[in-house]
Amino acid sequence: MDIKPIQSDEDLANALSRIEQLWGAALTSPEGNELEALATLVKIYEDEHMSIPAPCAGML
Repeated sequence: MDIKPIQSDEDLANALSRIEQLWGAALTSPEGNELEALATLVKIYEDEHMSIPAPCAGML
């Protein structure tokens, strides 16, 4: 397990690819731990770099 911060779109693509490989791993296994760590890092990166602005009140 070689986990590092996601700092670019290329890192994100690599993390998402690895998540796909790990999907369905038992939560208590080393693979499950890796899956959880990568999912957390992806969420942090996406929250910081790919946020969707809230709609304007007039648009609701």
